[in-house]
Amino acid sequence: MRLKCPSNFRIVRLPCTGKIDIHHILRSFEKGADGVYVVGCREGECHYTSGNFRARKRVEQASSLLDKIGIGGERVRMYNLSSGEAPLFVQYSAEMDEHVRELGPSPVRKAKGIGEQVA
Repeated sequence: MRLKCPSNFRIVRLPCTGKIDIHHILRSFEKGADGVYVVGCREGECHYTSGNFRARKRVEQASSLLDKIGIGGERVRMYNLSSGEAPLFVQYSAEMDEHVRELGPSPVRKAKGIGEQVA
């Protein structure tokens, strides 16, 4: 079975989502992302004990910060899945893609002119 994520996604692999920092999320927007979603193992099933709980807290902090600076915290989400739930991963990818398309381009991307055509 071959599953396809939206073509505009970039996957960044980490040994544990507990390694993600707010800086990584904000940097994604600075580099031109319109949205970021973090996928970690199911809560309570982290190989590193509590990495997914740390990640959730950091995603929530990033969301709050993005709201405060006018980018929109709804552009950041976190999902918890097991490694065997590839169809659900693809479903969440499609949902996130649709959600971000509804929101439109990130204000950061607009301000920097990323992705605009030059005549």
